Amino acid sequence: MTPTAPRVVAVVVSYRRPGLLARGLAALAAQDRRPDHLVVVDNADDPLTRDVVDGCDLPVTYLPSATNLGGAGGFAYGVLTARALGADWVWMADDDGRPASTSTLTSLLHAAEDEGLEAVAPLVLDVDDPTRLAFGLRVGTRRAAARSHLPASGVLRGVANLFNGTLLSAHALDAVGVPDPRLVVRGDEVEVHRRLVRSGLPFGTCLDAAWLHPSGARDVVPLLGGNVPVYVPADPERARVAYRNLGWLTSQPGMRWRRWPDEARYAWYHLVVRRDPGAWREWRERSAAGRREQFVS
Repeated sequence: MTPTAPRVVAVVVSYRRPGLLARGLAALAAQDRRPDHLVVVDNADDPLTRDVVDGCDLPVTYLPSATNLGGAGGFAYGVLTARALGADWVWMADDDGRPASTSTLTSLLHAAEDEGLEAVAPLVLDVDDPTRLAFGLRVGTRRAAARSHLPASGVLRGVANLFNGTLLSAHALDAVGVPDPRLVVRGDEVEVHRRLVRSGLPFGTCLDAAWLHPSGARDVVPLLGGNVPVYVPADPERARVAYRNLGWLTSQPGMRWRRWPDEARYAWYHLVVRRDPGAWREWRERSAAGRREQFVS
């Protein structure tokens, strides 16, 4: 008897970027192993986004939201919908990223089966320079920034940049849950990664699968030769939310060790590099609010 193929549901969260969304959905539909279903969460209830979704060549569930749920809330909504649709695997993506080839999903599924993984991420490359990683990937004590810093193929176990093309099993989602909707802007993927690590489930990055995404280096300031990065959004409101979320994250089991390294590097950045005590005080206030779980404006 031939075993039933796993049901893969792709979940894409979008907000007023119909051009990028159209390109991403076309790349999903062009996979040699196509997703069985697509869920699109539209955080703007935008007619242009609806038109793009209607034109996609995949079975689709469109979820318009009159409220902007943010990335975390959008993924929570979309992933729960995918699970309700009977997904064995959920393939997660933002609207500004896309598979780098037509075999990306096939490579992820093969890696999951061959390595016994419950979550597997592709290598996330800079869409403007695919020789570079869109996000730094820490491997042991080293932080890889370029594709050449990593092996040519295989799987890096216990290492992943989540959400950008990540494939998660139903078993993994039942164990770790969906992203916390409170963590808008920054930190939601780190928090799910924390839960995944603590669950003990096997996960990793498939080096034979690639995903294209804008570089995340725009708001990252490298200190001490690039070995100590600090995340400093140019938008003051995004910075306030990000610092609060980082404070909350470092109060959680499995991440409490990060509080004092964060204190040290942000102190160095604000007091030594920028010489801005006011910005340092605001960082500490927002971080403390996060540790107190005060998710208020």
